[in-house]
Amino acid sequence: MSTARQRFLSDFQTRLGMAGILLLLLPAVFAPLLVNGRPLLACDLDGRWSLPFFRFLFAPDSSEKVVEQLFNYGMLLLPLWWLLRRHYKLLTVAAVLLLLPFVLTKSKLDKTDYRQQNYRWSVFAPIPYGPYEIVGTPYGKPDRKHYLGLDNVGRDVGSRMIYGARSSLAVGLIATAIALVIGTVVGMLIGFYRGIYDLAAMRIIEILLCFPTFLLLLILMSMLRDYKFEQSILIVIAIIGLTGWIGLAILVRGEVLKQRPLGYIQSCLVTGLPTRRILFYHLLPNISGPILISFTFGVAGSIMAESSLSFLGFGVQPPTPSWGALLSQAFDNPLSYWHLMFFPGVALFLAVLSFNITGEGLRKALIVR
Repeated sequence: MSTARQRFLSDFQTRLGMAGILLLLLPAVFAPLLVNGRPLLACDLDGRWSLPFFRFLFAPDSSEKVVEQLFNYGMLLLPLWWLLRRHYKLLTVAAVLLLLPFVLTKSKLDKTDYRQQNYRWSVFAPIPYGPYEIVGTPYGKPDRKHYLGLDNVGRDVGSRMIYGARSSLAVGLIATAIALVIGTVVGMLIGFYRGIYDLAAMRIIEILLCFPTFLLLLILMSMLRDYKFEQSILIVIAIIGLTGWIGLAILVRGEVLKQRPLGYIQSCLVTGLPTRRILFYHLLPNISGPILISFTFGVAGSIMAESSLSFLGFGVQPPTPSWGALLSQAFDNPLSYWHLMFFPGVALFLAVLSFNITGEGLRKALIVR
């Protein structure tokens, strides 16, 4: 494994891909510190200090509350992990306790324009506009106040780009993880038991393969959109995750069929080890390489699927920011609204390219010819 890690890290393209992923992931995780209409630290005229943004880390004023809380939890957990990374029990306790304010803090509607408040001293985020605030005229071009311009209702594109990264990465990572778990379990079971189970499962998988995946996504999203779910990102994650496991199941089945006749599996069967232990303690580590590679490529595919659905209006629903939704706002006049086409397009290009390059690096490192 150390040799594979050395091969992985020694490749220049792989390092470039990892840098691209971090370039997307870190702003998404630390979005409240980079984009916020509330002061990060303020001192009023009476000399009282406050953190106006802090409460909304635990109870975001967003329709996609679950995803926002997940990223905010990660942002607060990272410093704890850095401080307590050598004390696993203490880190576990701290991680559990950190969940309490996310559960106990109630949502609060706050429409205060903090930029107009009189402070003795205050510190704002680099982009002092929230992703849902209307701060200018629609389709405003990039300038010194709004570096990436304004969208179709006058919201800052820079703030919506950073929060849109949360939407894209949440769908890409979580949906692909769901597909990975389902595909791995199904592929291992049908490959291990073979016989009638393999025959029946493969016929079902072949039927599912007959449906165009993106068309199936459109149909399911259009059906569920009529119910007006507030947590639209969760619906997109569930749909993409539950429809994206088929190819991985076929891949895992093939790997299991290659490993099953080998001596170490036969010795496990002869000694009477439980099937669960054979599958997850002996077989899974030996087929994990192709699974990890497939996961990396799958994240890129899920990000593209989410952006395509949002572009067509079937994905993440307004006012939640999404790169695909920003692209759709430039559809009427791409040349005049070039900033709504260029910046989300570049972000999508970098995201897909970074994950694909990283997946190729994993393939080179883990599959030795």
